[in-house]
Amino acid sequence: MRSITVLFFLTVCLNCATAQFSVNYDPTIQSKENMQYFSPKGNNLFVGDCIPYYHNGTYYLYWLLDSGHHSALNGLGGHQWALSTTKDLIHWTNYPVVIGIDEEWEKSICTGSVAFDGKKFYAFYATRLLDKEGKVNEQLSYATGSDAIHFQKQKPNPFYTSAPGYNKRNFRDPKVIIDSSGVFHLLVSSSTEKDYSIDSNQGCLVHLTSKDLKTWKVNDPILTGQRDVPECPDYFKWNSWYYLLYSQGGNTPYLMSRKPFGPWVEPKFQAFDEDWSNVVKTAEFPNGRRIAASWIPSKRDNKDNGDERFGGCVLLREVIQLKDGTLATKFPNEVIPKTGKVLNLELIPDQTAKKMSDNQYVIKALGSIGSLHSGNVPVNCRITFEVNPLGTNEDLGLYLRSTDKASEGYKLSFSANKKTVSLANTKIDAVSGLDKPFKVDIIMKDDIIDVSINEQRCIVNRLIERKGESIWFYAKHGKTIFKNIKIYPIISNI
Repeated sequence: MRSITVLFFLTVCLNCATAQFSVNYDPTIQSKENMQYFSPKGNNLFVGDCIPYYHNGTYYLYWLLDSGHHSALNGLGGHQWALSTTKDLIHWTNYPVVIGIDEEWEKSICTGSVAFDGKKFYAFYATRLLDKEGKVNEQLSYATGSDAIHFQKQKPNPFYTSAPGYNKRNFRDPKVIIDSSGVFHLLVSSSTEKDYSIDSNQGCLVHLTSKDLKTWKVNDPILTGQRDVPECPDYFKWNSWYYLLYSQGGNTPYLMSRKPFGPWVEPKFQAFDEDWSNVVKTAEFPNGRRIAASWIPSKRDNKDNGDERFGGCVLLREVIQLKDGTLATKFPNEVIPKTGKVLNLELIPDQTAKKMSDNQYVIKALGSIGSLHSGNVPVNCRITFEVNPLGTNEDLGLYLRSTDKASEGYKLSFSANKKTVSLANTKIDAVSGLDKPFKVDIIMKDDIIDVSINEQRCIVNRLIERKGESIWFYAKHGKTIFKNIKIYPIISNI
């Protein structure tokens, strides 16, 4: 697990006269087309946790407006909810801050969730604050509105300060569920004070219920035994399955159940668990679809191997439900960048490789490594191809943005034996089907390289430093066919 680096310096202004926090965010200058890889225009502004919500044909993407990588207000965050909406994932409308910092004691409007009870909308969130002793606390607040855009904070604010037996410092990110009888359920990220047989596994999701939003019952936690606080939970029902998502160090595992609140079981693979896709949450979309939203972190010092920094850009995924209930992910077609015509580039085989027919090559690298390559590949492009492994390989794949002899490039590697896909310094596990024919779709846009494998698994990385114009396909200790290789220049600005 990579470390998360938060720099403690103040990059926003605090108006002492009104005790209001101010960030210069202008929704009118933000992109209105394609939110994939979106980062807000403005001085030192970034996207934090995303909170997608769907209602009556509109996909609402709430997101934490971050200034200075969590450094605002002496490192307490200074986050506020911004909003972008769409009906088609292509055309977007951006709004001013919808839930902001209005009081001196509000140090951050943290992650939460939105629900509709048939009459009005509710936005639940945590407020980070300092108590009388100067210690950091997180307490629950909510706002209501007649639509999902304009919210009014409710009093008392916060309405819930802490649950007995749970940590006050970590008490945040409420996920709200309104059941068929009108009861409000809140799943809250925290840690318990109870002892567990295995040390350092006290992270849990507190389960609160209320009928009137005034009196709250503390039920048994819905999730326990986590090594870290399970942050930013998400919960939904899809067909006959219930799903519970949560974040651990930015990564997002999930559990599944046939019953509303468990017992939970582990899926056969974790489709959301990409190292550089942080805090995944999902929402419905028309025609039975689901769209997940997360954020790609920035990197320390803008180095490929730099530590993660809070705040970055939006990442969207289409969620697929397999027959056994397991979830898979792929690129939503609507957010794939616009491209020009397929480039007519010559692929040059080495002594182990051979062109079999038009746009089909075989590499026979038995006890060696073989390759084919091309130059003049744009830095920003889309690459699609198919792979047919003929027997076992140690691994196979590509070197992207490389130079001569595949040096100084980013290695994208597929290993059927290990069931892994790696992209430079990150990888995903439990990837099945790599020993059979599979398809690959790659988007290289500025410092983002994003990969979809067989429209079921994805891997992304922020890779900043290398800009080579060569691409190398390779196979090691095996025989492999690469075919239908297409390289398109990206022509749209995101």
